[in-house]
Amino acid sequence: MEIIQKAPAKINLSLDALYRHQDGEHEWKMVMTAVDLADYVHIQPAKTIQVTTDSGFLPEDPRNLAYQAANALRAAAGVTAGARIHIDKHIPVAAGLGGGSSDAAAVLRGLNQLWQLGYSHAELARIGLTVDSDVPFCVYSRTALVTGRGEVVQPLGTMPSCWVVLAKPRVSVSTPSILNAIDYEQPMPRPNTAAVVTGIQTHDFALMASGMSNSLEQLTASRHPEITALKQRFLRYGATVAQMSGSGPTVFGLCEKASRAQRVYNSMKGFCREVYLVRTLG
Repeated sequence: MEIIQKAPAKINLSLDALYRHQDGEHEWKMVMTAVDLADYVHIQPAKTIQVTTDSGFLPEDPRNLAYQAANALRAAAGVTAGARIHIDKHIPVAAGLGGGSSDAAAVLRGLNQLWQLGYSHAELARIGLTVDSDVPFCVYSRTALVTGRGEVVQPLGTMPSCWVVLAKPRVSVSTPSILNAIDYEQPMPRPNTAAVVTGIQTHDFALMASGMSNSLEQLTASRHPEITALKQRFLRYGATVAQMSGSGPTVFGLCEKASRAQRVYNSMKGFCREVYLVRTLG
């Protein structure tokens, strides 16, 4: 028996870092959506937890978020069964696209099925939060307002029709290093989250785009100027809006029409090696 789970990448339409809790965790207010760039997670029965990937950049031991998710679910459910997990990677690593978290979420969904646990998405999301703050959203992989430490996921319905062009520069970003460097005493960019949410709910692309911003972009771009250069090129080539996803370094541009998105994609391909033209899911 083999179970195959799709693990879509995510982008942050808005990201607001509000404050740091006493335990060091961050309080978030984000609008996130999933896009049709995905890893595929293959799960088979086994006596122990085993993780392999076709990527030379990922650990295949307890440092891997998929491995951690399997162990977390195993402990929560009190099961002794194992699983052989293979990750077919397509999402760039350390890119701000939530690839590791989405793999972990796919493992939770797949093992829930393999082990016949009957857990709801909400229960899986609660377990996933112990692995990483993006895992609860990735359990659902639907456009949503995400608040708290990442555990409160409120689906918003379908996105306004648009195309997404993703461009990852040749740098990788350590999310912990960026999060540890946030200085909440200093001003930072703030999205208009209410405008983003209302734009999605009313299918008003312009309103959604008008509220978009990422509080971490300025910090990451100060270390990696390529991010600012990519953003400027996106806008020059015709994207309606462009910004960094997550802690970076991937930058994405949104276009309402496929023809414009194709032109932006073609232009960005001449400047950046890893470029993808995708749709949002759902």
